[in-house]
Amino acid sequence: MPGTLYVVATPIGNLDDMPPRVAATFGLADFVAAEDTRVTLKLLNHLGLKKPMVSYFEHNAAQRGGQILARIQAGENCALCSDAGMPAISDPGEQIVTDALELGIPVVPVPGASACVTALAVSGQPTARFVFEGFLPVPRRARAQRLESLKREERTVIFYEAPHKLRGTLADLAGAFGEQRSLTLCRELTKLHEEIFKTTIGGAMARYAEEAPRGEFVLVMAGAAPEETGETPPTLEEAVAAARALMAQGQSASAAAKAAAAQSPFGKGEIYRLLCREEEDE
Repeated sequence: MPGTLYVVATPIGNLDDMPPRVAATFGLADFVAAEDTRVTLKLLNHLGLKKPMVSYFEHNAAQRGGQILARIQAGENCALCSDAGMPAISDPGEQIVTDALELGIPVVPVPGASACVTALAVSGQPTARFVFEGFLPVPRRARAQRLESLKREERTVIFYEAPHKLRGTLADLAGAFGEQRSLTLCRELTKLHEEIFKTTIGGAMARYAEEAPRGEFVLVMAGAAPEETGETPPTLEEAVAAARALMAQGQSASAAAKAAAAQSPFGKGEIYRLLCREEEDE
């Protein structure tokens, strides 16, 4: 009988944010697959635990993943973790989780802090709909293509960036979206020098032209305003008509209203009420 692959979130900075279940999972695991064993050793020492560890990171994932899964298939339980936050979210883990599921190995999430959602919650940017981009591609052509694909994106966009690359990334964002686009910079989240700084792309460029960026950054950028996309948003009547068309295809009023709301500035409840009113009138 196979063991279990536990996908374990670790604190993104402040060790006091360690959930009890995370600590307990490290305790029951037979071994730990860590992005950086040196970082995880400090975490285990903080918990008073000693566990066998293997490294699992971007450049050894193809080889090491098979070895880890073989041990789990033989009955061992593995706690997979990255240096901070949730594995597989801009960190190693995506491939081994996919492979484990294909092999029928139980995969159990042990949730905790995630920098992208933490930053979004305190960014002051719209939170209802967002896009997580993680780190932008490094090659210039690939980066330009990625930013071009986001020019019409109306949802809030979240990026990660390292301090030594921040100035260049801000310049690229300004070129793609303009210096007046609203931007919140979340620096060193949960750590001693935590800072949440809401400004514009241009304002961030001006600040970090004068001072050196320090710490890890999460950038939370407002999406494009509807008028920036070159398209006129649908009217309420058009949104209701779109929902009615979806109902004609077999969708319920609730599902149709939700789908129409996603493509319009109006809420699901507003569209749903008008749909129901039309049915009553008929």
